[in-house]
Amino acid sequence: MRVNALLEVWGQTLESKDFKLSKTKTEYLDCKFSDEIHEINIDVKLDTQVIPNRGSFKYLGSIVQGNWDIDKDVTHRIGAGWMKLRLASDVLCDKNVPPKLKGIFYRVVVRSVMLYGAECWLVKNSHVQKMRAAEMKMLRWMIACTKKDKIRNKVIQDKVGVASVKDKMWESRLRWGHVNRRSINAPVRKCERLTMTGLKRGQGKLKKCWGEVIRQDMALLHLSEDMTFDRKV
Repeated sequence: MRVNALLEVWGQTLESKDFKLSKTKTEYLDCKFSDEIHEINIDVKLDTQVIPNRGSFKYLGSIVQGNWDIDKDVTHRIGAGWMKLRLASDVLCDKNVPPKLKGIFYRVVVRSVMLYGAECWLVKNSHVQKMRAAEMKMLRWMIACTKKDKIRNKVIQDKVGVASVKDKMWESRLRWGHVNRRSINAPVRKCERLTMTGLKRGQGKLKKCWGEVIRQDMALLHLSEDMTFDRKV
């Protein structure tokens, strides 16, 4: 009932701004904060039109899932990277182009697409391994070698001048130190605080929050939280 009331208020607000809410195109996403919370089967309606529920949707190029997982977004990013690689294959797969130049082109055209939005991912080891496997397959394709050639990943990365995708994901997340310098009442900080305190033991499986991912990165790299308050550091 609360969702229907909010949807009605939202529709009225849009209409007051001379916008019209399409009843046939409107969909909604139910965010599940715990695996143990069972949703009640209530039809969400806009007037008499039943609004369908989606498990995920695309927003600004990223796939948002209601259960907080990023599996679909990681798969989507890898697919986008392959698409860019194929479009640029005339350069990246040309034997006359130096490997280092290929690496520069790859970092700008392909990797930037693959890591779009990665700084906000609640990343797991399985996601990192999936990204690493996809990138190494791309790099091997670029220099025309296969696993049968038995060339180590590190040798291939050094040949094209490309750092590990795991390190670049670390870098993109830790570059968000400005989030910690914001006021505790800022939207991002509020969201982080609610994520950490919104669930209690016994309510189901606790979801990993973004701050926990950052703290794990900082522990592995021997960084302290105080460093975020010094922009030069």
